[in-house]
Amino acid sequence: MDTDTRASAEHDCAFSPEESCDAPRRGRPRSEAAEQAIFAAVEQLMEGGASLSQLSVEGIAAAAGVGKATIYRRWPNKEALLVDVVARLEAPEPQLTGGSVRTDLVEMIDYMRRRGLAKRSRWVLKAALGQMNSWPELHAAYKQRVLQPRRELLRAVIRRGVAQGELRADLGEDLLAEILLGPILVRTVLWDDSDLSDPRLAETMVDALLAGVAGPWPDAG
Repeated sequence: MDTDTRASAEHDCAFSPEESCDAPRRGRPRSEAAEQAIFAAVEQLMEGGASLSQLSVEGIAAAAGVGKATIYRRWPNKEALLVDVVARLEAPEPQLTGGSVRTDLVEMIDYMRRRGLAKRSRWVLKAALGQMNSWPELHAAYKQRVLQPRRELLRAVIRRGVAQGELRADLGEDLLAEILLGPILVRTVLWDDSDLSDPRLAETMVDALLAGVAGPWPDAG
């Protein structure tokens, strides 16, 4: 093994749990340290003006200070890595309690509000999401990996609401989802200069919408 190859292997070893090293582990697990370095490298490259299509595994590895093998052990290709980078830049995923349908809907709408704020405040996220539209392979991977699970999560809440009589059963899951997400999408996508700062915005939206899509009230008598 030549000097350069040995140095590269030793550097990867400092980040990778798959490789054997004599030095004891300290701090965070090596795999986590490597991933954080790779994520940070992508953000730094984009902040420096690189577009998603201009990024390469070689360039990312060099900026992160790891070997290409370290990246390929974690992601099968560049698209998979970039999907994880963009998902990481967004607001934390909603943590639903599984309690009342109203509570879960408020949390999902508030996630959209926080995501909108993140997109406005982080240029890298806004640029990445915008560039996906002109990169079909990446957009398809992002939709499957990130958007589809969120859509299914909302559908599950809606099905539960219909089954419990909290939501109307005659509208269909897709229409109910569109009715529930429409107002926040208008604010975060169509009117991207609208106010998202109110932490009670999601609660206000959900309560207003439920007045129109709630199941039949029981007879007073």
